[in-house]
Amino acid sequence: MATHLLSGNDESILRSAVHELVDELVGAGDRAMMVDEFDGDEYELRMVVDAAQTPSFLTDKRVIVARDVGRFNADELTSLLGYLADPLDSSDLVLVVNSGSVPKKLGDAVKAVGTVTNTSPPARPKDRQEWISDHIAAAGLRIKPDAAAQLGQWLGEDAGRLDGILATLTSTYGSDHVLTFADVEPFLGEAGGVPPWDFTDAIDSGNTTKALTLLGRMMHAGGRHPLQIMAIMHSHYANLAKLDGAEARTEADAMAATGIKSPFPAKKALQTYNRLGSASTKRAIELIAQADLDLRGAKDLEPELVMEVLVARLSKLRR
Repeated sequence: MATHLLSGNDESILRSAVHELVDELVGAGDRAMMVDEFDGDEYELRMVVDAAQTPSFLTDKRVIVARDVGRFNADELTSLLGYLADPLDSSDLVLVVNSGSVPKKLGDAVKAVGTVTNTSPPARPKDRQEWISDHIAAAGLRIKPDAAAQLGQWLGEDAGRLDGILATLTSTYGSDHVLTFADVEPFLGEAGGVPPWDFTDAIDSGNTTKALTLLGRMMHAGGRHPLQIMAIMHSHYANLAKLDGAEARTEADAMAATGIKSPFPAKKALQTYNRLGSASTKRAIELIAQADLDLRGAKDLEPELVMEVLVARLSKLRR
């Protein structure tokens, strides 16, 4: 039999993946008789191991599902690692880690006898769009490429909504029609949150309208508090301030000056600083500092208005 470990940072996607896997493992069998599921904060790993080591009765196999195993420390994992060294043939074990990070010893042990799957949507926009296209194809839908791209932009960070939208579209249109965005849009609801770098890119490019739109999505659909967004902006402009006077000319120079570990974001920071220059970078820091005080009560203004004014001012800064 098999051992599976599924992880992911989107709870909705992860739960759907676990549900589909368990359905596949059970097949035509009796779920009530075959599946033992452990969830919540009260169960211990020894209970999971005991269930996995128990031979099946009246069925050809057992399916044991253990959720949130990432909460256990190294000592607590010992019994599970011991089982994985010699798993029972009549047990399928499904382990779930509610994050994108899997303890190394656990991941290595599962890889030796089974499969490890990260269900998190890719972070890079291009890879995420391919991931969305794969899900569309798996659902049996045909959506025009430009409509699929707009769907991806609309979802933003809320990729967990994709399966529900695709299920609705399938029940509404079936698989016989090639769907346009006009067909898809009525079923979308509020636009999802967006990654912070999309937001800061819009500000850096001077696209005020887009930056304000993404700000709204981050605060509403994304559920980010204005102070959280302020922290994102402070970090972004703090890196630019570190380049002031550093005379950085290459990605390596920018990485050394800012402490950014990857070449691509360091290159972007250098390009943004070169567009702004020293005076505008200092002005950006001043604007952020004042807006931070305003959010904390220095002025009697709504937090959303404070953020909108700040974003509009930052997007208009130039050398």
